Amino acid sequence: MMEMKKMISTHEFCDSHHIEISFIQSLEETGLIEITTIEETEFIPISQLQQLEKIVRLYYDLGINIEGIDTVTNLLQRIIGLQNEVTLLKNRLRLFENDDF
Repeated sequence: MMEMKKMISTHEFCDSHHIEISFIQSLEETGLIEITTIEETEFIPISQLQQLEKIVRLYYDLGINIEGIDTVTNLLQRIIGLQNEVTLLKNRLRLFENDDF
């Protein structure tokens, strides 16, 4: 179980961002975030805050629906994975280029 210091209550997050609890629950239902319930209080892990704040901006500032956010999030994760793969391949290529045959 996570320590309480490493989580924020959904109510506290929603109050500070002026959003509805139902929005956070919808995100959990679609698998975009994880919520931990402790003694009937829902908490969001601090490690997810940056991602959650991006999602809030996409939804409220840009008007992208939850399905669109899911698609955008998946595409961004794929892009990051591809960027990491390119970096790995470049590093391997440098090893071959630097070898003295």
